[in-house]
Amino acid sequence: MTTPSPHLRRAMPDDADILAALTNAAYEKYVPILGRKPQPMLADYRQMAADYSIWLLEVDAQPAGLLVLIFQVDHVLIYSVAVHPDYQKRGLGKVLLAWAETQAREAHLHLMRLYTNEKMVENIALYERVGYEMTEREAYLGGALVHMAKRLSG
Repeated sequence: MTTPSPHLRRAMPDDADILAALTNAAYEKYVPILGRKPQPMLADYRQMAADYSIWLLEVDAQPAGLLVLIFQVDHVLIYSVAVHPDYQKRGLGKVLLAWAETQAREAHLHLMRLYTNEKMVENIALYERVGYEMTEREAYLGGALVHMAKRLSG
């Protein structure tokens, strides 16, 4: 049996419920660690899909993950990368991060930025494995945000 390949499509405002459900499932494990919901769990995905570039990852026509990109003048900010727990540990986070870089290059931008909570250590480790470096730590709600960046070639 072959493993189905993931399919990416641009999310639309009508996908807001799917985006919120995916985000909540992916980030829920952090609620007890942080003592609160992570910011992406509080987002208005209908508005975000209208304002930003959101990509929905599907496997076997089922929602498996999402990527929220915010294009700036000199970089692309990855606001959120989320993979549903049922689809984690399959390399789909790396697929989404690679797609973010493709989108940046198509926009002639060569710098990726993101931030995450210092307590999301497995996410920080993944970002470091794919070439992101810590650029700053910022106090945030009794903890710290870790800002990371990656310069893209050509």
